[in-house]
Amino acid sequence: MRVTITRRQFLAGAAASMAAWHLPPLFAGQNGKRPPNFVIVFLDDSGWGDFRPFGQPKYKTPNVEKLASEGCRFDHFYVPQAVCSASRAALMTGCYPGRTKVFGAHPPRARGLDPQFATMGQVLQKRGYRTAVFGKWHLGDQPETRPPARGFDESCGLMYSNDMWKHHPDNPEYWGQWPLQFWDNGKIIIEPVTHEHQRMLTTWYTEHAVDFIRRNADKPFLLYVPHSMPHVPLFVSDTFEGKSGAGLYGDVMMELDWSVGQINKALKDNGLEDNTVVLFSSDNGPWISYGNHAGVTPFREAKGTSFDGGTRSACILKYPPQIKPAGRSDRAFCTLDILPTFAALAGAPLPDNPVDGKNVWDLIVGKEGATNPSGYYPFSMGGTFEGIISGDGRWKLHLPHSYRTLISPGKDGLPGPYRQETIELSLFDMKNDPYETINVIDKYPDIAKRLQVLAQQHKQHFYEKQK
Repeated sequence: MRVTITRRQFLAGAAASMAAWHLPPLFAGQNGKRPPNFVIVFLDDSGWGDFRPFGQPKYKTPNVEKLASEGCRFDHFYVPQAVCSASRAALMTGCYPGRTKVFGAHPPRARGLDPQFATMGQVLQKRGYRTAVFGKWHLGDQPETRPPARGFDESCGLMYSNDMWKHHPDNPEYWGQWPLQFWDNGKIIIEPVTHEHQRMLTTWYTEHAVDFIRRNADKPFLLYVPHSMPHVPLFVSDTFEGKSGAGLYGDVMMELDWSVGQINKALKDNGLEDNTVVLFSSDNGPWISYGNHAGVTPFREAKGTSFDGGTRSACILKYPPQIKPAGRSDRAFCTLDILPTFAALAGAPLPDNPVDGKNVWDLIVGKEGATNPSGYYPFSMGGTFEGIISGDGRWKLHLPHSYRTLISPGKDGLPGPYRQETIELSLFDMKNDPYETINVIDKYPDIAKRLQVLAQQHKQHFYEKQK
């Protein structure tokens, strides 16, 4: 059954749902001032080089460029696992995948992230923030793991990836067991989602985000916009179809760039720019097997691996009072650090469950003498622990493991084949060899030994001890 939902209907439904909600009174944050708002724009499978100023794509990305000119680009921003659910769980909880046991990409109707681990929404909601998520959730599709139960006052979007439907190119019969659904504030309003609906996803998420900003200009808020695009299958609205001159992928990226511009403009129009922290990034690197329907990265391998092509994401942070404009930083940090950092800025206590990330605000703003409070960050694929990188981003240790590498790219929405390769115990100097090409483990045995000890401790505690 095909259902067409207009923007007016969407917003009317959201307003009706909000009528029953009661907000705590406004409060003063640190130093007696209202605490900052937080906006997170999190793309799906976007490559490190998909936007200027990180890469030089053939299509225009003026709004991301503007955001970077108003904030700071971070060239060493990592995710601990380069796959959908695991990456999002780390962002939302600040916990290692080995702690939450959220690995890979969860299928429809999966329980997802265990409620014992608090989300950023819950942490800030308790502090009096209004919270919203508009986009792809992918952290659980059960009543106790959907956004309304996980600290988000408002929500809309898909519960999982947009390729988990009957049109999947690899296994349509399996994925076709579940009709793709569009949820709005805890209710299914479109079932099944069709090609026509997918074309509107970026527009719908953006319109919800802009409207949420307008309605909550007088109170602190967390706005999380995890876009479904550019995860395959690619879809774009009529407004941007053919606009890039660089094919469908370029059209999709230009629409996402437009979305960034609309959100940034809404903050300015409502007088919120100077009191809002904006984070722009992606859940992992590009899914390169899809060829001309995938993004690009200059680094080794891509999504689904622990090499930097999978785990290093382009990142921009903007906060005019403290982050200098037009900056560029090589300081390393990770999605694990976002929850504790934002909580500290909001004056919100951390949850009762363990949190592995650290407050890295001093690193972000470039405070003199600041060092990363994390000694290392882990990398894994599925339930396999594969290595670590030092907290300063200089040294990366791969434990022996197998990984996929592309044989030949697919085309126009069909994936190309992979083959399995293996890597031996390897140490890479990421300052002088960011592409992970030369194993220097024999040249720096002391550094390798120190990282091996940390890696073994992590593996024993989070992967072996809990089996």
